[in-house]
Amino acid sequence: MPAETPIHFAYILEGPAKGLSSEAAVIDGLRSDEFAWVHLDGTHEEAAEWIFEHMEYLDPQAAEALTDVNTRPRVMAIDDGVMMILRGMNYNEGEDPEDMVSVRIYADEKRVVTISRKRVLAVERMAQRADRGAAPEEVGEFLVHLIEDLVGNIANFQARLDTEVADLEEMVIAQGHANLRRALVDKRLQLIAALRFLKPQRDALADSATLILPFLSATIIREIEEEAVKMVRIVEDMEELRDQTAILREELSGQLSDRLNRNMFVMSMASVIFLPLGFMTGLFGVNVAGMPGVENPYAFYILCAVCAGIMAIQVAFLVALRWLGTAK
Repeated sequence: MPAETPIHFAYILEGPAKGLSSEAAVIDGLRSDEFAWVHLDGTHEEAAEWIFEHMEYLDPQAAEALTDVNTRPRVMAIDDGVMMILRGMNYNEGEDPEDMVSVRIYADEKRVVTISRKRVLAVERMAQRADRGAAPEEVGEFLVHLIEDLVGNIANFQARLDTEVADLEEMVIAQGHANLRRALVDKRLQLIAALRFLKPQRDALADSATLILPFLSATIIREIEEEAVKMVRIVEDMEELRDQTAILREELSGQLSDRLNRNMFVMSMASVIFLPLGFMTGLFGVNVAGMPGVENPYAFYILCAVCAGIMAIQVAFLVALRWLGTAK
């Protein structure tokens, strides 16, 4: 499509005109009884104007929802159609996957209109199917495939996080390095950011499974319900991962605290042992009215023996109290 229009791509998905279409053809297709799909660029300044100008037959509520800046996941039936606002993983270059991208979908018996402000992998895959002539030829099946792709990408993201958190757990137990704190915080922030969108999406898909519309057969509803159940499991698993990162951080903090306490204990024991010896050697080194033992050639060795004896008594005393054992 030309850059001056907000149409990113558009297809007639059934009938003799099946395939990628021009703007004029798809506008006619959206009015006809043949299944047509148009995907709009939400960042285009004329996107809203195009919808209101060329799709004036849409329910005003649906047209407003397509261009609404509030993109919290939700689903609502509008007359004989359905409006879905869903989220997909963000696989755009230089962006974080958990900063999920919104895709707004309006569907009725013979047309689907989608709009997004960023690249959505599930939408692009559907376009690739349409290019091959393999896209669904019914609206209900189209929606199921799109939802399956969105949920599948989220499941892959959750599985990757599961592996990464498991690796962090091994490192915390085996190594306990202080730099793992940052990694655990980053992973927890990823999970929190994703759950901000996934919880309402879980509810939106659950609502989708209760829709009663002429183009959604019982089979389609069951398939949507399966995706809703998958979404529930994904959210539960990610909540567990979020809690696990908090537990691991506490475990790491405990390990670092124990290590610090052990080091402080060793230093304290060293001070307990050497402080009296330092006092004694300092006392004998005071040059007041002469230093004791200067005339005795064995004085130094006697002093060393006395210090060694005092040290032995101290160590024996600390071992008897089991103070030295606690430093292990």
